Amino acid sequence: MKKPLKITLISLGAVLAVLLAVVLVFTGVYFTRFQTVDSIEKLTNYDDRYNLYRMDVKYNYSLDDVINYGITDNQTMIDAILSEALPMLPVSIKVPDFGCTAFTLTDTVGDVHMGRNYDFKNDTSAMLVYCTPTDGYKSVAFAALDNISANAPEESMKKRLATLTAPFICLDGMNEKGVSIAVLTLDSEPVHQDTGKPVITTTLAIRLVLDRAATTQEAVELLRQYDMFASSGRDYHFYITDATGDGRVIEYDCESEARELVAMPINAITNFYGLYKEKVLPDQRNGIYGHGRERYDAVSDVFEQQSGNYTDDTVWAALIAASQEPNPESITSNTQWSIAYNNTDLTADIVIRRHWSDITHYGLTTNETTGTQ
Repeated sequence: MKKPLKITLISLGAVLAVLLAVVLVFTGVYFTRFQTVDSIEKLTNYDDRYNLYRMDVKYNYSLDDVINYGITDNQTMIDAILSEALPMLPVSIKVPDFGCTAFTLTDTVGDVHMGRNYDFKNDTSAMLVYCTPTDGYKSVAFAALDNISANAPEESMKKRLATLTAPFICLDGMNEKGVSIAVLTLDSEPVHQDTGKPVITTTLAIRLVLDRAATTQEAVELLRQYDMFASSGRDYHFYITDATGDGRVIEYDCESEARELVAMPINAITNFYGLYKEKVLPDQRNGIYGHGRERYDAVSDVFEQQSGNYTDDTVWAALIAASQEPNPESITSNTQWSIAYNNTDLTADIVIRRHWSDITHYGLTTNETTGTQ
């Protein structure tokens, strides 16, 4: 009778050892992730419950591991992000759409600015995401929390854990080198290049540029190293500006069978191809060439009216002129946030959901916010 008991005790000990090892591995993996979750701070407190939050990403993510996962469609993109941000945990996210306006200007004292409106019909809270990757540049970027069903992350641990995906779902941002980037949706067929290069998706391209590009030209060269897969069943282009004021729209030519990447200098863009601006009329859809020409014209009018006297106020005048009220029939209506990036002094002034009198000021150098509600 003693021998079976001894075997049972040995087996129980082995099981406990395995469980302890699992617990230790889980704790090791999630220690800095829990630190990240604990850093979440609510910066505004609006009655409609759509607010601005911030978080400091303290876990050491690997962008290369996400890209090298083998992305072929929306689901594998989501799987790649979750395997990096939330390993060993079951969680789901939805793939976002993106509307918007973006532009660049240089003010009278030489500071370079990028203005950005994020427009989308579904209401959302915003997360200010601060990243300091060990192999890249520190940055600030913004994610739409509705895309991960976490508009109020303070409500549950599930929602707080979902925000760990934030580094990989940001829609615009700026890094310490003064490079800023924003994504905007288009009306053409989604690009899905297949030339044998590694595949990158829309929001991963934003993370790539923020982590690794010191100039607009470097950003273009980085993006040329990858095949682009436009996620969520829509097509997109990117607007990129650097500290020298080199503003370009990065597009995958809708008239090209191979959908070649084209980087075109332009001082503003909305939801149409800068390449084919002459084919786009305001206040209407223009087939594969896009829409939103009226918002581009509104920004251009502000620039023309204030020519030679550009200031911070010019940026806000242009953002307000191009902002949109909710329209349930338009996916790119309803301005969710407006941001005035200063690529020279590395700051960002943020307004969410057209609360124009409530500006949150953020400094990337200090990682501090002021002026919140």
